Amino acid sequence: MAANNRRMSGKKGAQVGSGGQRRRGLEGKGPTPPAEMRKGHKKNRIATAKAKQTARRPVPRGRGGKSASELVVGRNPVVEALREGVPASTLYVQQFIDNDERVREALQLAAERGGINLMEAPRPELDRMTNGLNHQGLVLQVPPYEYAHPEDLAQAAYDDGEDPLIVALDGVTDPRNLGAVVRSVSAFGGHGVVVPERRAAGMTAGAWKTSAGTAARTPVARATNLTRALEAYKKAGIVVVGLAADGESEIGELEALEGPVVIVVGSEGKGLSRLVGETCDVRVRIPMPGGAESLNAGVAAGIVLYEAARRRR
Repeated sequence: MAANNRRMSGKKGAQVGSGGQRRRGLEGKGPTPPAEMRKGHKKNRIATAKAKQTARRPVPRGRGGKSASELVVGRNPVVEALREGVPASTLYVQQFIDNDERVREALQLAAERGGINLMEAPRPELDRMTNGLNHQGLVLQVPPYEYAHPEDLAQAAYDDGEDPLIVALDGVTDPRNLGAVVRSVSAFGGHGVVVPERRAAGMTAGAWKTSAGTAARTPVARATNLTRALEAYKKAGIVVVGLAADGESEIGELEALEGPVVIVVGSEGKGLSRLVGETCDVRVRIPMPGGAESLNAGVAAGIVLYEAARRRR
C-alpha cells in the first residue's frame, strides 16, 4: 500500500497557480522557418559560411564595370525594395526577431521571388554590417550592378536596325532622377543611358525603385570620361544634342531627333558642364511659357524623348 501511495504521489497533474502554462504549451507556434534560418541546422551553417565569404569577396569588373554591392536597411525599406523588384542576393534576418507583419511580408516576398538567400544573423553581426544603422533586424543585400559600355548601346540599336536614341547624364547625382530617366528611355523606345563614373548617380536600390522595373530591360552604361564618350559617338556619326536654358534653338525645331542621336541632360542647378557643352553638336532649349527656370533631369529627358519618338513614327 505504501508503494502504491508513493507511485500515486509522484504522478504529475495540474498545479495550483500554473497560469495556464499547460494550455499555452498546446498552442501552435506558427509555420516552421526555412532550414536556412534554423539555428544549428546544417543548411543554416552552410548558408552562414557562404554569406561571410560573399561579403569578403572582391567585386569583379566587366566591360562596363560593376558597382559595389549595396545594403538596404530597415523593415519598411526592405519590404518596399522587395515589392518593387529591386535585385537582391541575400535577406539577413536577426536572430529571435519580433515577427511582425513587415518581417513576415519580407520573408514571403523573398521566398516568392526565388534566388534570394535567407540568412539568420545575430544582432552584433548586423550592426557591424550596417555600421551601426537602425536596421530593425532586416538587411537586404543588393548585388553589384553590371554596367554596359557606351559603345554597346549604339551597337545594340544598329543590330536591331534602328537609329540609336541614347540619353547621357552630366552631373546628375540623385539616383531617383537616374531611375526616372531610365523609365522614360524605356517608355519612348530609347536604347540606354550613359552616366559618368565619378560624381554622378549610379544604379542604386533607389534608382531601381524609381525606374519601376524598367531598369531590368534598359541598359545603363558607365563612361570613365563623359566628354571622350560623347566624342566617340560623334565620330560614329551620332549627333550629340545638349539641353541648355540658353540653347540656340528650340527642341521642336530639331530635325536631328529623327536620326541617330545622344541627348545630354545636365544637373538641375548647374546645367551642362563647360567641356560637355562645348562637345555637343548643338544645344537646344525646352520652351517653358510658365516661366520656370529649369526642369529636373527626369522631366527634361522625358519631354525630349517624347518629341524624338513622335518624329520617328
